[in-house]
Amino acid sequence: MNIGLTRINFKKLKTLIDWKLLVLLLFFLDVKMAIKVPAIVLVYVLQPNFNFGFKLKNPRLPLFYPFISVLAIVAMVINKSYQNSNYFLVLFTGIGFWLLCVLAIHQVKLTVEQQQPKVIHQTIVVFFIINALFSALNLFKIIWEIGEINPYIYQGLFQKYFMGTGDYIKGVTFDTSTTNAILNTVGVIYFLIKKQYPMLILCMVVLIFTASNFSNIMLIGILTVLFVFKSSRDQKSMIVICLFLLVVFMVKISPQNNKYVNETFERVFDKNWDEKLSNVQTKPIPLREKPDSILTQEEKREKFVTLYLDSLNLLQNPIKVSLAKNNKTLIKDEHGRILLPQDSIHTPTFQSIKVPLKIQEPMLLFIEKNSASLPYSSKRTPIPSFPGKAVGLLQSVHFFISHPSKIIVGNGMGNFSSKLAFRTTNLGITGNYPKKYAYINEDFLVNHLDIYLYFFSKQSGYHSITNSPFSGYDQLLSEYGIIGLLLFFIFYIGYFLKDFRKLTYGIPLLCLLLGIFFIDYWFEQLSVLILFELMLLLNIKESSLQATGGLANE
Repeated sequence: MNIGLTRINFKKLKTLIDWKLLVLLLFFLDVKMAIKVPAIVLVYVLQPNFNFGFKLKNPRLPLFYPFISVLAIVAMVINKSYQNSNYFLVLFTGIGFWLLCVLAIHQVKLTVEQQQPKVIHQTIVVFFIINALFSALNLFKIIWEIGEINPYIYQGLFQKYFMGTGDYIKGVTFDTSTTNAILNTVGVIYFLIKKQYPMLILCMVVLIFTASNFSNIMLIGILTVLFVFKSSRDQKSMIVICLFLLVVFMVKISPQNNKYVNETFERVFDKNWDEKLSNVQTKPIPLREKPDSILTQEEKREKFVTLYLDSLNLLQNPIKVSLAKNNKTLIKDEHGRILLPQDSIHTPTFQSIKVPLKIQEPMLLFIEKNSASLPYSSKRTPIPSFPGKAVGLLQSVHFFISHPSKIIVGNGMGNFSSKLAFRTTNLGITGNYPKKYAYINEDFLVNHLDIYLYFFSKQSGYHSITNSPFSGYDQLLSEYGIIGLLLFFIFYIGYFLKDFRKLTYGIPLLCLLLGIFFIDYWFEQLSVLILFELMLLLNIKESSLQATGGLANE
């Protein structure tokens, strides 16, 4: 009897979610190509279908993917990139990325065509629950390591965590925390409009703990618009709760992150920021408490003498010293509880690491070897007082001003601004690449690679998306030209917008999608776009079924 019940429950469980889709989401979003590719292969073994349906009229999939691949070949011919034999592997690798995008969206489209919307929705729910569990494990691991409940204010371990704690909340993808943040921003919007409030709160909490300022800003903007123009009373209440949770985190849990956001905006918009920063008066640290690593030889000698005299005083007057220690004012909190003395935050372990990390050594060696071609990272040219991303955009503009003939089809795939361009340097920046076939285009070297090396060869405080030249728009424009950018808007965004009237949660998701292309090479990332595409296609199908009476109104 029990066996029979088990079989029935197992069969029911199999029908609750789409297991092939769940496998695709969990493993294709993984950071490693060694996981992504087998995941795609496995899904095609389980569901072999290569009927992509590319046609000019009513294409089944976005024509952007085949068009951009053809444009890459055309650009190679026009720019004569083929003259470097190593470029053929670059081209092959780049087209391979686009092919993986096609294979992924094809399986997503098949799932939406064949599966019931309810089952797809339940699969999405399971995916976000699994991601939340992995994110919680990331956080608990940090808490266990440091022995403190709030790592966002913990400055020990050379500030390994502190304001950067969110960087370690990577979730099930094991990718950057930004990827996790974007995924959960998608979840917040999706579950808000679906009125699935427990899942909404779950995604919001995970998003908050990633401490992604960009995602928070994007979400605040979208939620504000939804609050004003498109939300019920219950949804308005949930929006307020989400924003309240964010405020609590910024004020109580990670106040330093709030300060960082303010300073970032001030640095961008205040031309006198650097001057103000240099004039900031800080409380002097006693010489005896300063670590030797920041002292000059003269200061080290002075510190030695000071400590020596202190020790003599201790030997000569042990009673006075003992009394002085015993008569110290007790440190109490606001409730009168006596607090144990803590280590000074000026000791070395409470400071961020200033020496280069092992992962930065290849960058530093590369800078030293190619300093003549790297004006910023070699410090021969002062860098503008803008974040690295803004400097990167300016570099692209200046490049086209100097090379107007390249604005039509761009500088070529992997030749200016892309994950591929960084990968083929063999510096390990965005993945491994055969050293024998390493390829660096001169235009990429003196522009975006230079600006990246300038910031990311420094201490961790400079390693943020605001200083990274990564940008999907920059990639499309600089490597594929005006044609590439038009292909994106017409044949990718336009593919979904042609069903504009059928989109509900799809509209804010498209707005978010357009926003995130400012901060990374998402097509080459092979991660969050598959979730966007799934939800947009699902939204279109749900609306179509509702219009024909095939789906009950929620």
